[in-house]
Amino acid sequence: MLAVTESAIRKSFVNCSQGEAKRMAVPNDLEMRPWGDLDFLGWRDPAAPQRAYLVTESDGRLVGVVLRAAAHQVGRVRRSMCSLCLTTHLSDGVSLMTARKAGPGGRQGDSVGTYMCSDLACSLYVRGKKHAGPPMPEPLPQPERIDRVRASLAAFLRKVAE
Repeated sequence: MLAVTESAIRKSFVNCSQGEAKRMAVPNDLEMRPWGDLDFLGWRDPAAPQRAYLVTESDGRLVGVVLRAAAHQVGRVRRSMCSLCLTTHLSDGVSLMTARKAGPGGRQGDSVGTYMCSDLACSLYVRGKKHAGPPMPEPLPQPERIDRVRASLAAFLRKVAE
């Protein structure tokens, strides 16, 4: 992914109003991000941890979606798998992330969801830059795993845009 500016990020959102995009918390460390290792920029809102944001390049343009993380069940230790990168995590490392659909469907309350790494670091997990514990055996070579993340993300974004 190429480096993006705060202004470009705010303009990219397809499932919120311009006012909401202006008020959202954008990371202040954009220049420090490992852009060459990212398939998307994802972050959680520090003031509202259930709110998350994802921005990526799609069909030659920047597309952003506002996500909402489901609350975790306390007291259960379980292993969960991210639908994008297939990284397995213990406990609360994976969250059900829902996105309000773009356009009329979203205004009527329609949403779509998928299970994602809670820290939205799928790109780093698939590249081995970050670890979620003992690695599970992965038969695919890294370039194919990266392609799988991109294809899964593109499919999710298509559902948001429908």
